[in-house]
Amino acid sequence: MYDLIVIGGGPAGLTAAIYAIRKRLNVLLLSKDLGGKTNFRLGLPWIEDYQVIRGLELVSKFRNELEYLDFARHMDGVDKVTRKNGGFVVSTRSGADLEAPALIVATGAKQVRMGVPGEKEFTMKGLCYSALSYAPLFIDKTTIVIGDDDLALRSAGELATVAKHVYLVCSGKNLKASPLGTKLEAAENVTILKNSEVIEVIGDDFARKLVIKDKAGKTKEYQSDGIFVEKELSPNSGMVADLVKLDERGRIIVDNANRTNVPGIFAAGDVTNCYAEQVLVAIGEGAKSALSAYEYLLPML
Repeated sequence: MYDLIVIGGGPAGLTAAIYAIRKRLNVLLLSKDLGGKTNFRLGLPWIEDYQVIRGLELVSKFRNELEYLDFARHMDGVDKVTRKNGGFVVSTRSGADLEAPALIVATGAKQVRMGVPGEKEFTMKGLCYSALSYAPLFIDKTTIVIGDDDLALRSAGELATVAKHVYLVCSGKNLKASPLGTKLEAAENVTILKNSEVIEVIGDDFARKLVIKDKAGKTKEYQSDGIFVEKELSPNSGMVADLVKLDERGRIIVDNANRTNVPGIFAAGDVTNCYAEQVLVAIGEGAKSALSAYEYLLPML
């Protein structure tokens, strides 16, 4: 029996676990790896490492501490969380059942991929899934954004403030539903490729072109300095979907102290309905969730 189990080893989970350890809680972090999405970095031919603040460096201290404190981590995936005697049982993929009166779910979200030739080969080599993180690097560059939802519109809008040109590959159905969509349609440095789809990613050491098919079935190659797949994220909330309230996108709903609707279950990072999928935001949310969990546990300690 642990005081607290943290599920997830990304920025939010690592921060939560270290904060809990420093509160002298008997805590266990469960994750398949440590670092989460900070293990991936976008490579661009004109950018040197020293010019970018990397998420990995920001969480490396917490990661290094947990790698040293091997008693506080268990490298395994989680299948399901169930209630038991006022607490919770976390069932792992290796068959272990681990118990605690409190949990922090910090399992992040999956990027929705295009599933086309070349995407896997060029992921983080000129092609990535977060324009909001990298937009400042594309001053006077040509970029392509793929997606239909608010995330794609926001990404194209931010890129349009710095890039020489932005192509937006989308169905076009959501453009007139928001002021940002209307602005993008009128922008001189934005070309909207409506009812188009990506067929292939082409490049050398980095992604250089997209092959795009239009509604008439014709294909054309578009040159780009950076390609951003901006489809809505898919939160990894399945293990607690039967317990806590989720929003329409499947994200765990939390309050400003990272509490869910179930006493004893807290959540942090991209798996929640918090604002902005950013490393620094996730770190802060992880710290808040650990402090909230400690306050909840204090009468039991």
